[in-house]
Amino acid sequence: MATTAPTHQARLALTPHTSMAGLLDGAWWPYSRDLAAELPPLVDALRDRFGRVTRITANPAPWPPAPYRVSVGGYAVHIGWFTGQPRDTMILLSYSLGRCDLLVLPPETERASAARLMAAASAPGNVRTTDTLMADEDATGRRLREVRAGGGDPQAEGDTSPQPRPVVGARMIYVPRSTWR
Repeated sequence: MATTAPTHQARLALTPHTSMAGLLDGAWWPYSRDLAAELPPLVDALRDRFGRVTRITANPAPWPPAPYRVSVGGYAVHIGWFTGQPRDTMILLSYSLGRCDLLVLPPETERASAARLMAAASAPGNVRTTDTLMADEDATGRRLREVRAGGGDPQAEGDTSPQPRPVVGARMIYVPRSTWR
């Protein structure tokens, strides 16, 4: 097994240390579908918080080819492939500190969509599954495309009334401007 140095930093958003437990520990946005190239920077980025990652589980569909181990810094990370695991979920297991559950964004995800997904997945107390997060983002993206196709922003057309703003990490719960600090 040849060891290769990471060529880029992992695009990763982790839930802050808090007592508000959620379903996910964060989100990862790889640059490609080459797990052998993408895994070393991710494992390095998680080392301080989760320890030495020794195993991961994932769905093989997004990762052709699906290797059974990847060399990371002189040791092998073993990979278990489970077709029953959600496509957008990766579980990383550590020697000492347990596990890290991540939403994995497809590499071709648009930057704005990735930012929304990473913020939602890493929000403290998040109780949405990876499937729900991806479905909600798909619906949000569809609505944004419809607004753009239908003439753009209502405020640009003379409607100057304040538009509701979503709370980050919430499922379309709007907070009126009068309650902003």
